[in-house]
Amino acid sequence: MELVEVFCNTCGEETEQEVLSESRDLIIRCTRCGLTSRRPVPPEPEPVFVKTIVSKEAESFVCRSELSTGEEIEVGNYIIAEDEEGEGFGVEVMAIEIGDKRVKRASAENAGTIWARAIDEVVVRISVHDGKKTLPLYVACDGDDRFTIDEIVNINNIRARIDHICLRNGIIQRRKGKYEIANRIKRIYAYRL
Repeated sequence: MELVEVFCNTCGEETEQEVLSESRDLIIRCTRCGLTSRRPVPPEPEPVFVKTIVSKEAESFVCRSELSTGEEIEVGNYIIAEDEEGEGFGVEVMAIEIGDKRVKRASAENAGTIWARAIDEVVVRISVHDGKKTLPLYVACDGDDRFTIDEIVNINNIRARIDHICLRNGIIQRRKGKYEIANRIKRIYAYRL
């Protein structure tokens, strides 16, 4: 059952209306007074295609994102970018360009270029300290994989316990049992077992 907010002539105000049929016109019924009425189907917003530069570790490539007219996009939003073969993947908006300026927020039709980073597959950097030296390790994983403080991980036959996690926004997580998802992690620090 789909509900929409529409002005009801009987109630004299906007009320929730149940959509009974959706063909050429919407047939709706007021959930308060029961009045059934016919309304024209609102037009679908026009799609806007915005050039999107996607960074995936060491390489960047040009894609496009389909947004709706009037849609607001801002840094930190998660959207879908499509490459020239039509393959779509999740990205996080890192910057928006309008002309020569970078802004934090823009409407879809004003955004010239969106700068984003791929979040569906990421490489997590792990620094493992063994008392004398620190080993840099790299783990390719899904962007929504979890890493937990005090968890024991096994990477390339090296067992280590996660001590703390540095996030992309500058926060450092140290509390035992606290987890973070891979696409938010800048670096994990661990001790070799």
